[in-house]
Amino acid sequence: MRLAKQIARHDELYHAKDAPEITDQEYDALLRRNRELEEAFPHLVRDDSPSKKVGHAVAASPLSKVTHEVRMMSLDNAFNDEEVGEFVARVRRYLNLSDDEPMAFTAEDKIDGLSCSLRYEQGKLVRAATRGDGQVGEDVTPNVAHISDIPQQLPDDAPDVFEIRGEVYMSRADFAALNAAQQKVDGKLFANPRNAAAGSLRQKDASVTAKRPLKFWAHGWGDASEVPGETQEEVVRKLEAWGVPVSPLFARFETLDAMLAHYAKINADRPDLPYEIDGVVYKVDRLDWQKRLGFQTKFPRWAIARKFPAEQAETTLESIDIQVGRTGKLTPVGRLAPVLVGGVTVTNVTLHNRDEIERLGVRPGDRVKVQRAGDVIPQVVENLTRDVERPEWIFPERCPECDSEAVAEEGEVDVRCTGGLICPAQRTERLKHFVSRGALDIDGLGEKTIDQFFALGWLESPADIFRLHERKDAILALEGWQDKSVEKLLSSVEEKRAPDAARLLFGLGIRHVGAVTARDLLKHFHTLEQVEAWARLANSDRLPFASSAVERRLRERVSTALDTNGDVAEQAKETILSIDGIGGAVAEALGDFFHEEHNVAVWEDLLSEVSPPRYEVETLDSPVAGKTVVFTGKLETMSRDEAKAQAERLGAKASGSVSAKTDLLVAGPGAGSKLKKAETLGIEVIDEPAWADIVKAAG
Repeated sequence: MRLAKQIARHDELYHAKDAPEITDQEYDALLRRNRELEEAFPHLVRDDSPSKKVGHAVAASPLSKVTHEVRMMSLDNAFNDEEVGEFVARVRRYLNLSDDEPMAFTAEDKIDGLSCSLRYEQGKLVRAATRGDGQVGEDVTPNVAHISDIPQQLPDDAPDVFEIRGEVYMSRADFAALNAAQQKVDGKLFANPRNAAAGSLRQKDASVTAKRPLKFWAHGWGDASEVPGETQEEVVRKLEAWGVPVSPLFARFETLDAMLAHYAKINADRPDLPYEIDGVVYKVDRLDWQKRLGFQTKFPRWAIARKFPAEQAETTLESIDIQVGRTGKLTPVGRLAPVLVGGVTVTNVTLHNRDEIERLGVRPGDRVKVQRAGDVIPQVVENLTRDVERPEWIFPERCPECDSEAVAEEGEVDVRCTGGLICPAQRTERLKHFVSRGALDIDGLGEKTIDQFFALGWLESPADIFRLHERKDAILALEGWQDKSVEKLLSSVEEKRAPDAARLLFGLGIRHVGAVTARDLLKHFHTLEQVEAWARLANSDRLPFASSAVERRLRERVSTALDTNGDVAEQAKETILSIDGIGGAVAEALGDFFHEEHNVAVWEDLLSEVSPPRYEVETLDSPVAGKTVVFTGKLETMSRDEAKAQAERLGAKASGSVSAKTDLLVAGPGAGSKLKKAETLGIEVIDEPAWADIVKAAG
């Protein structure tokens, strides 16, 4: 029972949540152990045994459920050449074929992706669905419309009804680029290409899928009014002729030796393939024989997957370094004695985070097992010398780049540097954010210009932007700069000497302080000085450079009297948390920011160059005054932040979620669950042009 529950849990993590905790090889070992126990004790086989289930039932999801006309099966596995030979012999026995009867098999590499069924009627793609539990999957039709490999129309010779089945996947290069882009915006990082493909396809908003580089190839079919061939090879080649991608390594063989040689070659070439694979699939070629062989509970008798062993090797962990990312995340990287893993020399390995180091118990000098299976970046699978006495490696509490404090927020495993404005690893990205459209919006300071000026030592902090006029002649001396472009840049900078306070606060890049949160803070406190004073008072017990004199000056500066006999920090924290839309994470992030003397110095330097006016939200008379407005879908004429600012100016409250308290939903293209919920609740729904009319009428 315990083993069955363990497998069921890993099924859910892999199929329903796209978040596996163990490798494919470890999972296969669990299934193998379960099968061995059931063969030894058949009277103990459970009704919900893993040997009877395919995939995992579709969990609660915004995607619609689809019942497959023909069940989508799984594949039985072979783990060595002998088991492949047993499979071939088993097929011969079942079909009652003599040893000299010719028998052919097809072979193709098993892509590590998400199973998908494409239903065509009269040649037109009418539905796409994931496998789910084999009987019921999820409808992803709008999403696959954005996968260029998948034809929307088949040629005229296609049957009236034909379901093409295959895998949606992501190439190694595209996966690496996606994770790099996600890291740049502090988004979710995917563990491997399979998870990335699954998470990208199973989006409720198809516009998200459209931005992901997904691919597809076919390996079979389901429901069909007619099958265009008498063998597996003939049908696969017909799919290829229709413009449907198939495995470039698909081939047909008539002997076991040739089948095994094909597997060995693919295994040897595996590290150089542009996509991740986890085995080779063999299928009986003749379709009439496939029909006679039929199916077991969850597997076809006419096919088997020869799985690859994990690409592992042993080596020595020589040291652990900390890399600071552009968002301040501290990532531990293990430096290894060079070792060959799957045909590639590995010298570095990711250790992910502080919790992973603690789980593995790794220290410099340890002997470790390293694996590349399933991951583009190698990882440590096991610490082989964990029991050897050696000093524990301590995760740093300060940033190695700038010596600012490094902290992990409650409930998070990632440790981040709090010195964003002065940290060399983050500085250029922070400056680019500071001048971006949603922040100060300084025209002429693009990414290349900031990189160039930073390399010259002209831009170290936001305040330096407002001192660029002192370098006018030096800028003119640079290649590509003319009088007009320099004047335009300096004029744009000067126009921001009295910036919108909320935009400036957002531009500082304080964690959790987005554009809306910055406006919420300024609507309550009105000036940046007040934000600073309240934030520092709320965290006065943890500011190392605070003194009774500093605290006294802060108390005098704040706009609301505090009970000096009570806990001043607690009172200030309650004041911040009383602001609608402000939670504990924001209060803590503000505290982390002002915890660092470096940040305060940069903050004060910036405020010596700019003079943001008192922040007041001018509200206009409008039909939405006093109402709660939600924006959903893609807005085509404005950003989401601009739309929310418009709502506030019209006296409305801009919310991020639909509830019974919502008065109006503005829905753009691609609106999904929020639109459905609003319609269910009877909430008024308008489109973007109608919202623009409301804004225009209010003046």
